[in-house]
Amino acid sequence: MMQRGVRSRRTLLERESELATVDEALGELTGLRPDGAEPHERPRGALLAVAGRPGIGKTTLLTEVRRRAAARGCTVLAARGGDQEQRVAFHVARQLLQPQFAGAGEVDLRAQLGSWYDIVGPALGLCAPTDGAPPDPQGLRDGLDWVLTHLAVLRAPMVLVLDDAHWADPESLGWLSAFAPRAEELPMLVVVAYRPDELPEHAESFRALPGRAGGRPLDLEPLSAVAVARLVRETLGAHADDAFCRECWAVTAGNPFETVELTAKVHDRGVAPIEDAAHLLRDLAAAVKGSGLVARLERLGASTVRFAWACAVLGTEIHPHLAAAVAGLGHEEAADAADDLRGARILTGVESLEFVHPLIATAVYRAIPAGFRVALHGQAAWCVVDDGRGPAAAARHLLETHPEGDPWVVQQLRAAAAETLRSGAPDAARSYLARALREPPPFEDRAAVLYELGSASLLTEPATTVNHLRAALEEPIADSALRHRIVYRLSQVLAHSDRLAEASDTLAREIEVTGDARVKLRMVAEQFMWDAFRADEPDHPSRSRRMARLADRLTGRDLTERYIIGLRTWDAVLRGEPAHVALHHADGALVGGLGWADPDRGFEVPVLVALAFTYADRPGRTEELFAAGIADFERQGWRGAHLSFAYTLLAYVRFRRGRLAEAEDFVRAGLRLAERVGPGTPAHWYAVGILIEVLLARGRVEEAAQIAEDYSFGAPYPAVVVFPDAQTVRGELLLARGLTKDAAVELAAAGRRLEPRGMRNPAWCPWQLHLARAESHDAPERAVTTALEAVARARQFGAPSAVGQALRLAAEVSPGSARVKLLEESVTHLERSPAAYELACALVALGSELRRAGRAREAADNLYRGLETAVQCGADGLIETARDELIAAGLRPRRLHSTETDTLTARERTAASLAARGHTDEEIAKELDADDQTVTRLLSAVCRKLGTDSTGLRTLSDRPQGAAEKRDQDPRTCTRTTT
Repeated sequence: MMQRGVRSRRTLLERESELATVDEALGELTGLRPDGAEPHERPRGALLAVAGRPGIGKTTLLTEVRRRAAARGCTVLAARGGDQEQRVAFHVARQLLQPQFAGAGEVDLRAQLGSWYDIVGPALGLCAPTDGAPPDPQGLRDGLDWVLTHLAVLRAPMVLVLDDAHWADPESLGWLSAFAPRAEELPMLVVVAYRPDELPEHAESFRALPGRAGGRPLDLEPLSAVAVARLVRETLGAHADDAFCRECWAVTAGNPFETVELTAKVHDRGVAPIEDAAHLLRDLAAAVKGSGLVARLERLGASTVRFAWACAVLGTEIHPHLAAAVAGLGHEEAADAADDLRGARILTGVESLEFVHPLIATAVYRAIPAGFRVALHGQAAWCVVDDGRGPAAAARHLLETHPEGDPWVVQQLRAAAAETLRSGAPDAARSYLARALREPPPFEDRAAVLYELGSASLLTEPATTVNHLRAALEEPIADSALRHRIVYRLSQVLAHSDRLAEASDTLAREIEVTGDARVKLRMVAEQFMWDAFRADEPDHPSRSRRMARLADRLTGRDLTERYIIGLRTWDAVLRGEPAHVALHHADGALVGGLGWADPDRGFEVPVLVALAFTYADRPGRTEELFAAGIADFERQGWRGAHLSFAYTLLAYVRFRRGRLAEAEDFVRAGLRLAERVGPGTPAHWYAVGILIEVLLARGRVEEAAQIAEDYSFGAPYPAVVVFPDAQTVRGELLLARGLTKDAAVELAAAGRRLEPRGMRNPAWCPWQLHLARAESHDAPERAVTTALEAVARARQFGAPSAVGQALRLAAEVSPGSARVKLLEESVTHLERSPAAYELACALVALGSELRRAGRAREAADNLYRGLETAVQCGADGLIETARDELIAAGLRPRRLHSTETDTLTARERTAASLAARGHTDEEIAKELDADDQTVTRLLSAVCRKLGTDSTGLRTLSDRPQGAAEKRDQDPRTCTRTTT
């Protein structure tokens, strides 16, 4: 970035306290103490905010900061906001970061930026945008965070200086205001200057950023009369008398810029600095700004005025040849005009021009007659395109022109919007397209512009997107492919806005009039998908039958067919069809692949297919798919709602595996991401529900209740299906708090909502089992009937974890004589499942019943195993229960800590290998020279570690040794770290 005209350091008067603060911050950053004291143990970053009205000396102070930082060996990054560049996305970010990569070719840039290259490169102007979907705004911010953090560490110590932050573009300012507090954690000093009265709403956070002034900016005060007198005498000579100096202070109100400009005028006019000439100062001061400045400019001649106007329109970093073209001047005439403007202290620079001060630039710009200003912006747009700077550079000028129905203007704005959108700035793209629509576009292009406008506002203003897309459908559309894209996008945004019924109806209307069989099939698939998420779908059983008939005829030859097969998979899970049926369809849907980051398809079906494996007791396979999906999201730069859902649902998978500490970490990470996206989104319902489930499993009931209260987790429930079912989770929470009657009401209501839709699989939603617990006090017989009906449904589905959980909870409400038998069967099923927490619960429950039945030895064995498994799960509440039961049995609880890892022991690997080849337990026991009970426990550990049930071991037999264990690693260690 080119420096504004740098003033001598002698003008830094009465800024001693501010400079002392700067020196202290630089000392802590570099370890070099100005007082010679011992350096700090490690460099400390900081944030300094400088506020003040125009001309008060912010730029001069920041120039001194840069000088002192460079003198201490700091890497200095500098940028300045511009009044005319506020609508240029990432204008400030490019000033800061582009110079750090100057001269690097694509190979070097890819090496330096790694997987962030395609995400941040277009935003920083380092490479052209790719043809794929753009990153979401949060993903791009994370990428910029990574780049700046990487540079701060690599080129430490670093000082980042941003002047005129009030004029920074929203994209850059939003990123920097979120990043700035992290400076204190890095070897970085961030110094920001702004005019407090002009700070835009999207930068309000700068006012409260932590800093050296206790959270307040350093407010620059006007100079005193003594300081003004010193400035006057430095310029005019020591003979300037006191009365003259005092009048200078009075007419400038101590404003440093106005004082310096006034003394320059006095010098140029040859006015004697004596009391008798003091009466001239007010007129001279008026010439420094406003109408006086304009009058002074006009005296320089018409050509010079046009050149100055052209420069004011172009903004900052003005290239003389471009300004000449906009002004309509020849080379020599433009050069003379530039010389005149430099002599008049209006412009500075040679190869690149800029105004001496933003106050001058603003005054010149506002002096341009309105009609001529519009014409100059139009001329500037033509000139920058002709100069090869592209549509994005022209777009900000076209925004200032009047609509005239010019197809060229529409073309440039659409091209600029496409480039800007792919660079990750949807708000800027939306403003360009809205202006293109007002031009207006040719009649035949109007639907396409409306579609592009709707697509640009998809993430930020879904309600506006719906209006644009519906308007597009009302236009005559000759291109059927465009019409279909509009319908798909409209149904998508309606669904994501919790308007699933409208999404389904939109597709239904289009299906009736579409003649292309493949297009109609895709629309049917989309309709099936949105109906699957509707909590109020009126005819779920009929849809299930139609989908089953259709899916059974498809081979998965293209993505549409695989999506339908994937939806059939999910429907089979919800309805509780045998697990092997769901797995068969899931495997079929994955042949040929289901991309998670396809912007035209969404990620819903791939997620549903992946989760089907979890409910069917193959969570290890789910985690493989999630790891690949998260990698897709991060490669695409989707780090908002998409990544929030991925981490949240991965937490649910870990919860069902009994890895409660990991589950809590993941769901809290997902919730943090959801918070960044915004409140009240479906991501919140998922994350809060899963977090409550995890906390209940860990025995932290009061904390779970507080989370529910903080996030208003209760009625009214969302119109979209979420899992775990929000109303059922609410019922579980009430039950854990001992509010059995309230819990029964919630759970019964959940049943009335889910039953008519055929959603009867207790593996997916165990509302019946919890309802039985809630009813057991007041209606024990009905509770047993309800629980046994859930057991029957679990047996129909056939997943060992579902059957084991149902049997355990049925035992809880059954009479004493039946409990031991139910619990023994529960343990048998759960030992062949990956559900460690459920196994721990069943073992402790069985040990407790055996203790009460007087079977102390058997009780001890189950309680010790249950305690050990609970410790491995991180189930603190269950650990206390098991210890209490052991004490009640007269036994000493062992001091245990979790030692289990995902790596199989040699005996476990041998047992797994034999089981995978179809050997019976007896044959495995013989091979290992062990008893049947040892084999059972070995295979149980294998199932938990590999994330599969016993039948799933066969699918692992062809994997390389150790591959199954590797798939359970934390996907966050394989991808970019969440900021």
